[in-house]
Parts: sequence; structure tokens; C-alpha cells
Amino acid sequence: MEGSKSISFILSFVITAIASLLLYAFEFVEKGNIVHVALLLLVVLYLSLYIFLDKLIYKHISEIDRVVSESRKKRVEDIELYRNRIQINSFKKLTTKLVKKLYRHQNEIDHLSRLAAFRKEFIADVSHELKTPIFAAQGFIHTLLDGAVDDKEVRTRFLKKAATSVDSLDMLVHDLLTLSNIEIGKTKMQLEYFALNDLISEVVEQLSIRAEKKGILIKIINGKNIPAIVFADWLRIRQVLTNLISNAIKYTDEGGEVEISLENKVENVKVKIKDNGVGIPKEDLKRVFERFYRVDKSRSREKGGTGLGLAIVKHILEGHNSIIEVMSEEGKGSTFEFSLQKGKG
Repeated sequence: MEGSKSISFILSFVITAIASLLLYAFEFVEKGNIVHVALLLLVVLYLSLYIFLDKLIYKHISEIDRVVSESRKKRVEDIELYRNRIQINSFKKLTTKLVKKLYRHQNEIDHLSRLAAFRKEFIADVSHELKTPIFAAQGFIHTLLDGAVDDKEVRTRFLKKAATSVDSLDMLVHDLLTLSNIEIGKTKMQLEYFALNDLISEVVEQLSIRAEKKGILIKIINGKNIPAIVFADWLRIRQVLTNLISNAIKYTDEGGEVEISLENKVENVKVKIKDNGVGIPKEDLKRVFERFYRVDKSRSREKGGTGLGLAIVKHILEGHNSIIEVMSEEGKGSTFEFSLQKGKG
């Protein structure tokens, strides 16, 4: 308000001075009345300019200032409210552009903040996951160095446990490199035509010994009888199937069942891997494909794995323009489902 008063007075004074000089020079007003006319003109101009500046220009500038302030607070509904109050088209367009830029910059800041938070979380997770096998191997080796190496039975048992820990470390590093290469696009999908049902049979045969040890029956429905030719990366899809079927066996109790079914559609082939195992709690379903996320951390580590398998599966399928979906109920099992582009039969 003070700003509009000052500007109004200065402008009205300048205009009045110029107008008075012109009136005096051309004798439009008598010399004795020039002062009264000048004062009257000054008052009229001052009031007119003040009303114009304060009620129109400053009002809208204030609204724009509020838009900026509210954008910092991320109150979108208030931003829209203030923007709609502006009546002058020029200011409305200016405010619209301003809001778009503010939103864009805010989205960039939010994105960078998410990346920073993700990086911190990722480093913490990797450090934790690396520490577990390293600490275990160190414990076994130092125990041997402290004298247990002389006992043949203890030596063999501890060396086997140390080797297992080192193998886990190697598997974790390998999975991290695989995931990183896929994410940055270093790993290109080598697409080819192949029979998906044959690949499923091969993976099931490879994992059959593990299933038999737990008395788990693996069923392949329609997979052997219906040719399912897909256009995909054979090696990567083998990795996907191995991970999903292996997990199904791992989290199914003894005597359970794992069912693998294929469904030929017009443009793709749908794969379902279903088990009647422990299932996944509802609150964990959205996070099972995150790196290192484990539903039951202690139990998952006992069963092995790096916590990266499902994240790798997700990224491989995204590289095939496909998504993986999971449906599960705690205590009743889980179903993982994805589709692949159909090939030439």
C-alpha cells in the first residue's frame, strides 16, 4: 500500500507539473487560477492513479506473490484459488506460466530428493547385506586361526560354513551387478523366437530335486501340449522362471503344490506361477519387488537368497515391455503373473 501511494504521488506530481506548464504556456487558464487548477489536477490524478495501482495492479501482484508463496508450501488448491482471482488477462497468463515453472522446478527438486533418499537407503541396504556374509566368514576363519584348525572335524565344518558365506557374498555381488547393468541399459535383451513351454519344462526339471526333498508337487498345466512360441530373451526369461519357481518351492511347506500354467492369447502368452505356501501379507504386496525387501527378514535369510531376485525379475520383464503382478493372501499362497509377446508358431 505504501508503495502504491508513493508511486501515485510521484506520477501525479510529474503529470500535473507538465500539464500546468502546458496550460500556462498556451494560456488555456488564467495566470491567477493556474495554482488552483494545478492543485485540483494533482488531487484528481493522485486519487485516480492510487485507485488504479492499488486496486488493480498491486492487487494482482499480491495475488501472484501469494501463488509463489503457496507453491512453496505445496498447497495446490490454494494456488488454483489465487490464480482464479486474477482478472487481467496479461497477469493471468503471466501467473499461469509462473505456476507451470514453479511446478516444474518443484517436481525436479522432489525427484532429486527422492533420488538422494533412495541412494542413502540403497547404500545402507547394501552395507547391511554385505556385512552379514563377511562377518560370518570372518568369525569362522578367525576361530580356526585361534586354534580350532587343529581339530579336523571342527576345521572341516567351519571351512564349509565360511565357504557358504563367501558363496553368498559372491551371489549378492553378482545380483547387484546384474540389476545395475539392466537398470542403466548396459544389458540389452537378445530377442529371439523360442518355445516357452519347453523352457518351463527345462527349469522345472532343474529344480525338481529341490521340490522332491520337500515333497512338493509341481504341475505344468497346458504347457506341454499347447505350443507357446514367444519373442523374448531366452536367457533372461529363464532367469525369471528360475527365480519365481524357486521362490514358490522355497516358501511352500512340505507336501504342498506349485502350479505353472500358460494361456495363449491373441498377441501374447500369459504365464502364471501359483503356490499354496505361506503367502504374503497385504501390506507387503506393493513392496515385494523392491531391492532387498523381505517379507520376513530373519526367515528369508535362513532360506538363502540375496533379496534382489524379484527386483531383477521386475526389471527383466520391463525390458520386455511387460509387467509382473502378484496376488497373495497370507497363509493361502501366492500367484505371480506376467505376459510375453507371442511369436511365430
